[in-house]
Amino acid sequence: MGVFADYLSTFQLIIKGLLIGIICSAPMGPVGILCIQRTLRKGRAYGLVTGAGAALSDLFYALITGAGMLPLMMEFIDNEQNLFYLKIVGAIMLFIFGQWLWRTDPSKGFRQSSGNKGTLFHNFITAFGVTLSNPLIILLFIALFNMFTFVIPGNVFGTAVGYASIVGGAMLWWYGLTYVMAKMKSNFSLRGILMLNRTIGAIVLTVSVIYAAMTIFHLSLLPY
Repeated sequence: MGVFADYLSTFQLIIKGLLIGIICSAPMGPVGILCIQRTLRKGRAYGLVTGAGAALSDLFYALITGAGMLPLMMEFIDNEQNLFYLKIVGAIMLFIFGQWLWRTDPSKGFRQSSGNKGTLFHNFITAFGVTLSNPLIILLFIALFNMFTFVIPGNVFGTAVGYASIVGGAMLWWYGLTYVMAKMKSNFSLRGILMLNRTIGAIVLTVSVIYAAMTIFHLSLLPY
């Protein structure tokens, strides 16, 4: 029964990690615009390595967030009332983030890229640097880690797999985004970026409200 519980906990962390990776990557911030620009101007491979650089930076901040929150999680996770408050706080923070996404017009940051493609490694490193220069993403990780109670004490292997799943979720997003951009290259418009960002914002708002309601009424798709 203990082995089954470990497998179940690990599976849950994989799902949570994938969701966290997708949610953190989806907003059309500077690196999202950069990924679209490079996909359109240089080709899909350059867009993918841009996403990979961002995903590595996300992993760095996720590890920092997890390390900082672990003592808090260990203190709170065994108390049902404290766990309830953690999830509600996470949902509220995610709701605020969703509102910000809805009101932001990332298309204003879209610029023509230079004709020089550069190497794939250079594109990877610059994307890593752009994402790393925005430490505020830690606030989003805190919200998501609270909401999903991502850090589970006592399951080292599962937690490691969970962090790997964050990268996997991020790369799923970048793979899908570059695929769509490559397909609609001839029909691309700046308004499309705005509509995409608002769609993402609406999804984030909806998820935060649904999760808050599930927490209040003690409903759960996944334990913890």
